[in-house]
Amino acid sequence: MAPKVRLFNGHLHLPRSKPVRLGMGILLVAGGLLGFLPVLGFWMIPLGFFVLSVDLPVVRRWRRQLTVWWHRRKERKATPVDADSPPKAE
Repeated sequence: MAPKVRLFNGHLHLPRSKPVRLGMGILLVAGGLLGFLPVLGFWMIPLGFFVLSVDLPVVRRWRRQLTVWWHRRKERKATPVDADSPPKAE
C-alpha cells in the first residue's frame, strides 16, 4: 500500500519508493527556499516537510508536534472563556 500523508481533510498519496519520496521532499524544500522566483513558491517548504515526514523520524516528530499544537489551539478558541471564573490550572 502506498504511503499517505493526512493534510487537513484529505490525504496526499505518495510514491511507494523511499528514494523517490526523499528526493521529492528535498526538491520541494529546496524549491521553496527559492520561493522569490516567479514559478516556485514558499508553499513548497511545508509540503516538502510533509513528504519527508513519512521517512524521517525527526520531521515526523515536528509534524506531530505541530498537529497537537494546532488542535489544542482550535479547542481553546472554540471554548469561550468566562471572565468571572478563575483560570483553570493544567
